[in-house]
Amino acid sequence: MDAAEKRELEKTACKVRIGIIEGVHSAKSGHPGGSLSCADILTYLYFKHMNIDPKNPKAENRDRFVLSKGHAAPALYSVLANRGYFDVSELNKLRNIGSILQGHPDMKHIPGVDMSSGSLGQGISAAVGMALSSKHFGNGFNVYTVLGDGEIEEGQVWEAAMFAGNKKLSNLTAFVDYNNLQIDGTIEEVNSAMPIDKKFEAFNWHTIVIDGHDFEQIEAALKEAETVDKPVAIIANTVKGKGVSYMENAVNWHGAAPNDELYEQAVSELNAALKALQ
Repeated sequence: MDAAEKRELEKTACKVRIGIIEGVHSAKSGHPGGSLSCADILTYLYFKHMNIDPKNPKAENRDRFVLSKGHAAPALYSVLANRGYFDVSELNKLRNIGSILQGHPDMKHIPGVDMSSGSLGQGISAAVGMALSSKHFGNGFNVYTVLGDGEIEEGQVWEAAMFAGNKKLSNLTAFVDYNNLQIDGTIEEVNSAMPIDKKFEAFNWHTIVIDGHDFEQIEAALKEAETVDKPVAIIANTVKGKGVSYMENAVNWHGAAPNDELYEQAVSELNAALKALQ
């Protein structure tokens, strides 16, 4: 990845974060913290890595993505809008009656959403099923999913991991958005699943630990994932609320919308970061 390409991805991630804040502020509800923390991962997947076509969102050979931490829907919606699946203006209708953008991803009404999600622990199971189908029918597509670090306290996650490891689903890559905060506090305070990498390895997964805000590390991890004959778990160390100073590492922004004054501050900070990249 050259410097110009990296800068373009960083600019796009800023735009994605602005879309997240726009949507949550307009809705006066939502989950900004965990949406901002996974924005770089989703940006890289949709703008650089995955085989997708916004003009043909149901293409049979497309790569699939499942947002297992479905409450981070504002991040997915902003990425999809900026990628061209629907107009960016739709983000301001988040959670409004009549809008296609519900509080959690809905595959029936939102272009580009491959699986409805939101009940924690279930998204990765759907991703495993997709990956198994691709292997069984020889469709050749890859499947990507993003889990929350609080979400992996759910037992269903490990049932899915066990199955994927046993079936050697090498076309499945799971990112764990490890921002170390969930709704009730830090992971350690609530119910730590550490060491995350060793748990996935015990279920016959290949694991990689990265900085989830470094596009070069994200790229290197995905390239490494293509070389192994087993599912891959990428544990991405991230900052909850990344990009908005008062939201960073603040648990109270897990599921709260900024008021008008804080909205203006957030957008001002993100626009300044975007301008610095021009």
